[in-house]
Parts: sequence; C-alpha cells; structure tokens
Amino acid sequence: MTPTPLPVILVTGATGKVGRTFIAHLLVEDGFEHWRVRALCHQRSLPAHDRIESVFGAIQDRAAVQRALDGVTHVLHLATSKETPDDVMDVSVKGLFWLLEGCRTSPTFRQFILIGGDASVGHFHYPHPVPVVETQQHSAYPGCYALSKVLEETMLQQYQVQYDLNGCCLRAPWILEKDDLRFHLSFGPDVFGAPRWCELVGAEAAQEYALRGAIPVLLDPAGAGLLRNFVHVNDLVDAILAALDEPRARGQLMNVCMDEPIDYARLGDYLARTRGCPLVPIRDRYHSTWLDNSKARFLLRWRPQYDLARLVEAAWAHERAADDPRRVWYPG
Repeated sequence: MTPTPLPVILVTGATGKVGRTFIAHLLVEDGFEHWRVRALCHQRSLPAHDRIESVFGAIQDRAAVQRALDGVTHVLHLATSKETPDDVMDVSVKGLFWLLEGCRTSPTFRQFILIGGDASVGHFHYPHPVPVVETQQHSAYPGCYALSKVLEETMLQQYQVQYDLNGCCLRAPWILEKDDLRFHLSFGPDVFGAPRWCELVGAEAAQEYALRGAIPVLLDPAGAGLLRNFVHVNDLVDAILAALDEPRARGQLMNVCMDEPIDYARLGDYLARTRGCPLVPIRDRYHSTWLDNSKARFLLRWRPQYDLARLVEAAWAHERAADDPRRVWYPG
C-alpha cells in the first residue's frame, strides 16, 4: 500500500498580504506541524525557513508551474492582477489554467483552494436589494479586474464539473491588515484604495480635512450611510486553514467576510466618539451591499473575530516597525 505523502501546499502570490499571513499561521498552527510550504515567487521572495521552499517563475509559464507543482498535495491560489490589462489574462486565466491542468493530472494532488473576490458580484457598484449569497449570478463591474474574478470562479467550477477536481473558492471582499483602515480613511494623497476622498472633495478642502484629522463618511445616493464589506486578513486565513482537507468544502463557493458590513456612518460615529474625529459626509454613486457569510460559518465551522470596533482599534493601535515601511503594491 502506497503511503499518503506528507502535505506540501503550493502558495501562489505567497509574498502578498494574505500569502505572508497564511504561511506564518500555518507554520505555528496545531495540526499542521508536518506541512511544508512551496512558494511560487515572481518579483519578490520569502525569508528562508526550513519548512518553506521558494521556486521562481512566472505563473503564465507552463514549465514553471509544472516544476512548482511537483509533489504538491494542496494549492492555495492567491496570485492576482489588478487593473493591469497587459497582465491580467496571463495571471488570472492562463496561470490558473496551467495550475488546474497540472493538478488534475498530478498523482499527489488532493485539494485546490482559490481566493476569489466580491468584485465578481459587483461589489458596491450595483444595487443589491437583498444580501449577496453564493447563488447570485456574476455581475462584474467595468474593468479587467472584476472580469478576471468571474473567469477564475467559472474556470474552477468547470474543472470541478468536468474532472471532479477537489476544489473550493473562498470569496473575500476587501482584505485589511495592520493600518490599512486608517489609511483608507485619509484625506491625504496617502489614501489607500477607493474612493480617493482627496479627489472627491478637491485638493484645498482635502488638505484642510487632513490637517484636522477628519474622517470621510461615505453616503449612498439616498444619503444613508453606505454599507461595505471587509474582512481582516487573520479571519480570512482562519477560514483557509479551516477549509484545508475539510470534506464539506469540496466543490463549494463560500463568502468569507465580517458578519456585518461596515456602515460608514456608524464607523464615523465610533471614531468621533472614541477619538474626537470631525466627520465629513460625502455622497457618491456607490450602493450598499451585504455579503452573507452563513455558508462558510456552517460548512467550515468558522467564525470571524473582527467586528467594527476591533477593526478600528487594531488599525489605530498598529505601529509599524522601522523595517516594515508602508508600501502599497496595488491599491486594494
């Protein structure tokens, strides 16, 4: 009888926000002591570790992907491309295709986990009159990034249908860590993500608001506080760990997010109450959306630990070390 190989998980996008956090947690988590990590790296690399092997190459290169998959039992696919039309199809379509082709023919393969995004269902660009569940049809907003998330989810689903490939997709909204939320709410040019408040209010007003430490309060077209979905990177990593070798995850698409979206009005009130921040209401074209995480809570027995208060307190308490400068590889 052939022994079951010790788990080796290939992580694409391993040097990014989720990849670094996932690997750090896996290496210390009970029950994963015998797991090894293989990181497919392109432009950046990971620190040396006796349970981490880094392989270098481009994900759209079939030979590089095949080398990376040799002896691998699990794949965590995090590599993505934002609004970069020259690269997005190579990374999100061609790269995923080579990964899935390699997995379905591999004698050691056991499970594929894709981290998807709520861009595939429109994020806050379209009205959502009811909570967004996994059966809602795809509705990418304009741009190549949202389209790529639809294509990724669809390709994985079809490999599950055509080849009975053991895979699951954890669909995440905006993933925050460290001081991301604080910089998201900045009126300065250092604002993280969208909307860019400094452009919405104009340079002169933005400078004044920034000096006062003001907080933008995003309102929907009707003037109510906008609801927007987030997930802390630690909660997403907990969900990934819960999905590894979980039979109930097979073939499933699951929303992984906070139990409730952040209400910008409540967020502003919290910061005004706890930190005396002045508030600046900003009405824009975006719509409230509520991503429903019930399926992940049920199938993975997973619970997010971050709510509005904890998200704020963690972001405002975070102090960056001298060797950890704030560097945004892509805005989001």
